[in-house]
Amino acid sequence: MRACVLAAPGGIEHLQISDVPDTLVPGAGEVRVAIRAAALNHLDLFVAEGLPGGAEHFPHVVGADGAGVIESVGSGVAVVRTGDRVMLNPGISDYTCEFCRAGEQSLCVSYRLLGEHLPGTAAELITVPAHNVARIPNITPELTWPEAAAFSLVTLTAWRMIVTRAQVERGETVLVWGIGGGVSLAAMRIAKLFGARVIVTSSDDAKLAAARKLGADVTLNHRTQRVAQEVRALTNKRGVDIVVENVGAATWDDSLRCLCRGGRLVTCGATSGPAVSLDIRRMFWHQWTLMGSTMGNAAEYAEIVRRLGNGALRPIVDHVYPMAAVRDAYEHLVKGEQFGKVVLELPSRA
Repeated sequence: MRACVLAAPGGIEHLQISDVPDTLVPGAGEVRVAIRAAALNHLDLFVAEGLPGGAEHFPHVVGADGAGVIESVGSGVAVVRTGDRVMLNPGISDYTCEFCRAGEQSLCVSYRLLGEHLPGTAAELITVPAHNVARIPNITPELTWPEAAAFSLVTLTAWRMIVTRAQVERGETVLVWGIGGGVSLAAMRIAKLFGARVIVTSSDDAKLAAARKLGADVTLNHRTQRVAQEVRALTNKRGVDIVVENVGAATWDDSLRCLCRGGRLVTCGATSGPAVSLDIRRMFWHQWTLMGSTMGNAAEYAEIVRRLGNGALRPIVDHVYPMAAVRDAYEHLVKGEQFGKVVLELPSRA
């Protein structure tokens, strides 16, 4: 079968379209999906560079997010059937460890992600546990394949950050860095869904204007404005209740300066670097809560799919590339100019 693969780690120049062995007959509890679209995430750039703990065997099929048609099912599968249109939850858990048994699949001791630790979605076919697919909701207008592929990773990540971890409440103020990226966009929209006031940042005025159209209450250009000073002024020196972080080193200090007493910072990434500093005295004096968050559990995934089916959280797609233009898609992501998701579209096997 045809797939987008990394021939070796070390950069996107190692990306290519190749034939890989088709040995994906579904076993018990598994389904085989004919992929129609695969969405890219910043994670894919890290994997291409050689993320520690990532892909070990090459060629490695890339892509965490995907959507397609169930081609066949293994024994014991009743939740979906052949021909169903589905999207994939990229987080693979063993459903046997203590965390899985407690309903916290993203804390699984064997937790792995498609496209990072396991062969990914940018292939004609993929076999995954039936736990990891959900029928694409019937909404109007119908979700396109790129939209369905763009939904899972960023929406699930943002939902757990905003709702489960930070426990946003109506009337609170939330700061979201780097609007335009998938997680940041989803976080803003989820916070608004729960009645929060949302401040977003970007270095691109066009992205800030687009964010205002989607409901952002305040927009700040972090290239031309001092975010911490602006936030303190906007909140009468109080600060925000929640900071949504996925940037890391470049924004960490300002994120802490933006927090109110008793505020919560939740982070899921470190795109600008993982090493940050912390004056513990400020942390305990202001009684901050600093928390990490990764993906989400099965109940959270079911909830975001339900919300999608009710008309909320429709994915925003920036650009769709054909499978053959995978390097162009990655280069577009590297530039950081996207507002929404970058997606690869695969030809129908029919």
